[in-house]
Amino acid sequence: MEINPNEIELLISAVRKDQYPETGLSEVALSGRSNVGKSTFINSMIGRKNMARTSQQPGKTQTLNFYNLDNKLVFVDVPGYGYAKVSKKKREEFGKMIEKYITERESLKLVVQLIDIRHKPTEDDILMYDYLKHFDLPTLVIATKEDKIAKGKVQKHIKVIKEALELEPEDQIISYSSLNTNKKQVIWDAIESYL
Repeated sequence: MEINPNEIELLISAVRKDQYPETGLSEVALSGRSNVGKSTFINSMIGRKNMARTSQQPGKTQTLNFYNLDNKLVFVDVPGYGYAKVSKKKREEFGKMIEKYITERESLKLVVQLIDIRHKPTEDDILMYDYLKHFDLPTLVIATKEDKIAKGKVQKHIKVIKEALELEPEDQIISYSSLNTNKKQVIWDAIESYL
């Protein structure tokens, strides 16, 4: 299955299980802190400028957004975590919504966890990774914003992320820049290997 999506459709922005679309396709969830560049990553992977809405205001995604990619795969953009301006009650709602989706969705084949390569993973990043591993979910870690650090330092930063997460041997980590997208195919191949 060659993934290089041309036809992309936002199926639904769901908040409850009964709203999830039944497509029969494998799903890949995208998770990460609110300002990690999730929407930018989605847009760059699917070659669209504004499919996933990026905003200056982190924490904009408040629903599970299901994107059908060429009827081959569904990307599910989940609300970002660790954003302080969202009320505690709202954060709990997001938590329940994400938990329900992640633990009960049979078509979920992989979670892509985005982490900003410039910084050591936060407590929230580590908690999220541990949570995914607790439920035995295959996880692909993408270290975003690779263009913001010197080329020679990329491996050093990746090592910091691996150690902080205590990355399981079966999980991959790939650094990525949405600006030069030269690793786009590497990421599609990695995603495909889980489907």
